[in-house]
Amino acid sequence: MSTQRYSVTPHPIETLLTWVKSGEIAIPEIQRPFVWEATRVRNLLDSLYQGYPVGYLIAWKNPNVKLKDGSTSMGKRILIDGQQRVTALMASLLGAEVLNDDYETVQIRIAFNPQEETFEVSNPAIRKNSAWLPDIAAVFDAQTSVFQLVTDYCIANDGCTQDKIFNVLEKLRGIVHNHVGVIELAEDLDIETVTEIFIRVNSAGASLSQADFAMSKIAVNETYGGNMLRKAIDYFCHLAVAPDFRAKIEASDKRFVSSGFYEKMKWICNVNDDIYDPTYTDMLRVAFTSEFGRGKLQDLVALLSGRNFETKQFEEAIAEQSFGQLKSGVLSFINETHFNRFTMILRSAGFVSKSLISSQNAVNFAYVLYLRGRKNGIPAPELERIVRRWFAMSTLRGRYSGSPESQFDFDIRQVESQGVKQYVDAVIANELPDSFWTGMLPQFMTTSSIKSPYFLCYMAAQAKLGDKGFLSRDITVMDLLLNQADVHHLYPKKHLANQQFKAAMYNQIANYVVAQSEINIAIGAKDPKVYFEELLMQCTGGDKKYGGIDKREDIISNLEANCVPISMLYGNIDEYDVFLEERRKLMALKIKAWFEVL
Repeated sequence: MSTQRYSVTPHPIETLLTWVKSGEIAIPEIQRPFVWEATRVRNLLDSLYQGYPVGYLIAWKNPNVKLKDGSTSMGKRILIDGQQRVTALMASLLGAEVLNDDYETVQIRIAFNPQEETFEVSNPAIRKNSAWLPDIAAVFDAQTSVFQLVTDYCIANDGCTQDKIFNVLEKLRGIVHNHVGVIELAEDLDIETVTEIFIRVNSAGASLSQADFAMSKIAVNETYGGNMLRKAIDYFCHLAVAPDFRAKIEASDKRFVSSGFYEKMKWICNVNDDIYDPTYTDMLRVAFTSEFGRGKLQDLVALLSGRNFETKQFEEAIAEQSFGQLKSGVLSFINETHFNRFTMILRSAGFVSKSLISSQNAVNFAYVLYLRGRKNGIPAPELERIVRRWFAMSTLRGRYSGSPESQFDFDIRQVESQGVKQYVDAVIANELPDSFWTGMLPQFMTTSSIKSPYFLCYMAAQAKLGDKGFLSRDITVMDLLLNQADVHHLYPKKHLANQQFKAAMYNQIANYVVAQSEINIAIGAKDPKVYFEELLMQCTGGDKKYGGIDKREDIISNLEANCVPISMLYGNIDEYDVFLEERRKLMALKIKAWFEVL
């Protein structure tokens, strides 16, 4: 018995292009930027002209869907691999316009030299050179008279015979009869299997994610507004990082501007804060999880196809409802009040800079909690506290660092059954018991990674608690994080390196403090015994070498805020490894104090 779950059929390029134009094969990326360089298009055409293979295309058949009247709609084929190649052929042979990386509509013109039988990207010099046909789309245009084209070319190029040029152009026109293998995958395959097939067939291609499949499903559905929804997702994420893109949308996509989405998203252009710049994957995760109560994007793909999870059949009513729900989720995501209140909550926890965010998925699920809590009518002050504490906990525990989809799915289902507050309180009590702060956390902080979530949370704690920078009289850690902070080694790096300590030891996070650059420079490579002695003298009338603090009680307060053992001020400088152990404990208690006020 055969286990084959696909078919492989060679088709002429001409047929494939006809299918794409008629919609029989859907290219979900057709409304997204064409990322190939024009030289790759040129190389593709040259390979076809030389008769070389150009790889397989992979199409995945949409399931047949039961319509409301009981009849069945045949599913389209979605091209999941080969989109760029087919788009390149449509652009170069048919003169179709494509979107570039700046979402500008452009044409890709490939020139051809019939005498040398070579291709080149068209440019002003080529367009002035009669030896070149500046745009091969003219050769493939059904309205073009090849006889006239050959005649005009030979008139402009002495020494060319009409027979030779005619034969060369016929060979060029013949590339549309070259065959390309289409691998058609069975409609009942799941996303994981399709992804595995993609990887094995095309290991050199860009990896596909479940978000890519979901976006493909959205983009090819015009019946329920999927094409506009796809643009809303793409455009919002693009505007978040490139506000100037607004002018291009308004100039070139009038239909979208009048769709209703644009009015609800253009506010993002005036936001300078980059603490949360979502990708389309982030937006899909949040919109889907918060609206559907599920965490696996493969379920979204199934629902958008109309899958009834109980009967295992596909129904139009379910597809229609799913598109409506997803649209609701996307609109909730891009809502100005929701988005700004959520980012405000992150900042209010001390995460005042994007550099303090170690897990985008921790941000995503925190936003899910916010949207779900708001929908459930949780009072704003209580919801803010819930979201702050959950985000801090999930960052400290690396909750979404392993299998985020599975964790999303588990968490949202528990939220559904227990309620937001009850579930959050239960998880925090389990994940952060008293022993975490005194036993586990100091051990976790035995690391030299400056991007460690523990050190990031420590800096967020200092920002939230209003601590001054190390040895600063007036400048706070928040000021430094928002401007130009130095992460300074308490035991200077060069000082430890001279004692043969390796980088993994002198770069321990327990050896770091946030300090002004001038204080860092003043300390330089001095032995802690030296500069702490000078610091004590500074508080008894000596020169102010390190910042502006000149009172002993203020120095002690500053050292306590920066988790530096006070004994160092009085010359009790421990061995480096003893110091690290003591400071880890103090930093862990600082993080605990921070968490308790969130």
